[in-house]
Amino acid sequence: MLLGCIADDFTGATDLASMLVEHGMRTVLLVGLPERQMPVGDTDAVVIALKSRNIPASEAVKQSCAALEWLISKGAAQIFFKYCSTFDSTDEGNIGPVARALLERLGENFTIACPALPVNGRTVYRGHLFVGDALLSESGMEKHPLNPMTDSNLVRVLERQVHEKVGLVPYEVVEQGCEAIGRRFATLRAQGIRFAIVDALCDRHLYAIGAACAELKLVTGGSGVAIGLPSNFVRRGLLKPDCQVNSLGAVEGFSVVLAGSCSRATLAQVDYMRRRGFDSFRLEPLKSSEDELCDAAVRWALPRLGDKPLLIYSSAQPEEVAGVQAYLGRERASRLIERVMARIACKLVDSGVRRLLVAGGETAGTVVQALNVRALQIGRAIDPGVPWTKSLVGPPLFLALKSGNFGSEDFFVKAFEVLK
Repeated sequence: MLLGCIADDFTGATDLASMLVEHGMRTVLLVGLPERQMPVGDTDAVVIALKSRNIPASEAVKQSCAALEWLISKGAAQIFFKYCSTFDSTDEGNIGPVARALLERLGENFTIACPALPVNGRTVYRGHLFVGDALLSESGMEKHPLNPMTDSNLVRVLERQVHEKVGLVPYEVVEQGCEAIGRRFATLRAQGIRFAIVDALCDRHLYAIGAACAELKLVTGGSGVAIGLPSNFVRRGLLKPDCQVNSLGAVEGFSVVLAGSCSRATLAQVDYMRRRGFDSFRLEPLKSSEDELCDAAVRWALPRLGDKPLLIYSSAQPEEVAGVQAYLGRERASRLIERVMARIACKLVDSGVRRLLVAGGETAGTVVQALNVRALQIGRAIDPGVPWTKSLVGPPLFLALKSGNFGSEDFFVKAFEVLK
């Protein structure tokens, strides 16, 4: 294994794995902490998908360090810690505490943090994270139901999490390329700085950053930074890129979309699919119990399973979400939808659904755990960072796990066209 990766949610894990496959690395995604003897075959990279973004920081550190020990035991030459391109976190973590724990376990004194993903509009300039033309704090993420991001300055955000000074590799240095970035790393290290936010506005910057990270034992960031890592192994003669790594073959069965995210992107995707005439069913948590919600959705879906995908969604506008949270409580409302979506997924798979698209990181994680999917082969991307995957154990099942903020307006419809 050349690259061992730890992702803090399932959609982020597939996003990262898709980037690695696109750049010629044979990649396997493992769901949850793997057993010590879990076979992964002849692969270049392994991504361990945790569900650690919104759990207590101490538990996130524990799980991430356990994943690190497994990757070390398999001989991983470099470790990549992947989090969301919107830096989803709170002042308590979990990005900073996990990064610090991984760095200390590896015996290293420096790493970077760069969530930039320009292809999806996430850029970092002067340490500030932008989503499209808007600062993170004005992008809608300030209303995130679990991790509202009200500060766009990632240096400040990370300093509050690691309780120490955080450095910056600014645009003018990154623009000069790999060697200049490396010199900036050395300067920060000499100053005793262990963490540095790195600016990036385009893929050219990401390739340069990746090249500058060749000797770092730990790299942290969004999936974008990962595009610059495979070429390091190529230059060292350790990797021969494989252009056939994204072939999944075919699988028969029905198709369903489960949308649990309330992000702007997912709301637009739900609206687009409904306007195109696809059958849809909305979950309304204030009107029914968990059992009633699940049973009603399954009763609606079963007679409609056929050639066209069905849509089951809980997505709603921020003010409506706020009302549900005020009544049920933020944590309870989120967990309710995740559990209901997972139960619906299990019942539909038992009824012949074999192509399942899940929108929303937390929802996707709960669904995958409920389906007991432990290992996935990574296939062709639907949109940048969102591939189809295929289960490697048990009945063949195609899964697309989409972060709420990812994908074009027609993503849900386009996804099933890609499979054809």
